[in-house]
This record gives sequence, structure tokens and C-alpha cells, in this order.
Amino acid sequence: MNKQKILIVDDDENIAELISLYLVKECFDTKMVYNGEDALAAFDTYHPNLVLLDLMLPGIDGYQVCREIRAKSAVPVIMLSAKGEVFDKVLGLELGADDYIMKPFDSKEMVARIRAVLRRYQAVKPELPASDNIKCVTYEGLEINLTNYSVTCDGQTVDMPPKELELLYFLASSPNQVFTREQLLDQIWGYEYIGDTRTVDVHIKRLREKIKDHAAWGLSTVWGIGYKFEIK
Repeated sequence: MNKQKILIVDDDENIAELISLYLVKECFDTKMVYNGEDALAAFDTYHPNLVLLDLMLPGIDGYQVCREIRAKSAVPVIMLSAKGEVFDKVLGLELGADDYIMKPFDSKEMVARIRAVLRRYQAVKPELPASDNIKCVTYEGLEINLTNYSVTCDGQTVDMPPKELELLYFLASSPNQVFTREQLLDQIWGYEYIGDTRTVDVHIKRLREKIKDHAAWGLSTVWGIGYKFEIK
């Protein structure tokens, strides 16, 4: 069985070593780099399943590394940030980060978060389960498949991080039903994000950039309340 590969990017070599020790113990394969330039080079040669990315890096910072990875890949990115650093969660979300871990972190929590993000991202490709288990929503020119985390729009595959796909699937599964930002936060992100309603707005904005409204359907804003997937 191939081990899943984690690219660890942190300018503190001791922290990188510590993270690597935890992950190797949990049967992951790891590669450590200590600056943004090396991170981008390693991403292309190592082909990681997930990137653990420190925010404050010499040269190219974590935000820029995330932006460049996201421009070419939907591989999950978890950002690492030290408590006390100016950390803009919404900016990170806009750039496509999948989760955040604040330092100092608990090793068990870090491993649990990595596993959760990987579970959400991994496509079940070789053997699709029986058709009654496939979670898929289909509209004219649009298919959202939660079983293998794929979206097809007008015949084209649309790459998107797990949270964007989950949000789109959730809305499209209940057409014309209005959900408040708080309901969407609770459903898609869980209790940790309650109160940070900009998270939803950022993801809706990104979805609209990738999936333009169709003659038969679209993502609609219900002013003062929230959002719905509207069947026209």
C-alpha cells in the first residue's frame, strides 16, 4: 500500500522535524523544505497528497505559496500559524486553504485534521460503490458528485477544494431552499467556525467565479438571509 505523502514547509527546522516524526509514526511519507521557493519546487517533484504550510516563510510567504499551488492543483493545503501572528483566515480561505492549525499544536489534533482533510479530498476512483450509495446531484449542464469529489459543468471538469464542493453539493441538494450563513457554517465547517460568516461569502464568491449561472439554475443571494441554489 502506498503511503500518503505530506510536504512539510516550515522555516523552523526543529518544528519541521517534529511534525515529520509525528507523521512518519502515523505511517505517512514526509518531505521537509524550509522556504517558499523550495516548497514550490518540491510540490512539482514530490507530488504530495497534502501540504502543511507555515505562514511566515523567508522569501515567498505561505500565502503566496498557497496561491501558486492553488493555481495549478486542488491538493489540500493546511496552513500553520503561530499564535500572535497576524493571521488572516479569510485571506487564506480566498486563496484556497482547506484548514488551519495554530502553533503550538497538539500532535493528535494535527494528525486528526490531516486525516479529515485527506478523507474529504480523496476521490474514490477505482471502484465506485453500488449506485444507491453514490452521492450525486445532477442538473442541466451540471453534475456534482460527492462520492468522488468531482464537479462537471458544461462537459468540463471543474477543480475545486473540498469545502467549495461540499458547499455547492449541500445547496444543490435542496434546490430553492434558503440557508442562512450560520446554517451553512454549521453544516459544512462545524462548530469551530461559527461566527465567522465571511467564510461562507468567500466560498460562494469562489464558486461563482468557477461556475457561471446557467439558464436553468444559479447560486442566488437572498439579501439579509443567506444563499440558495435556485432552479429557474
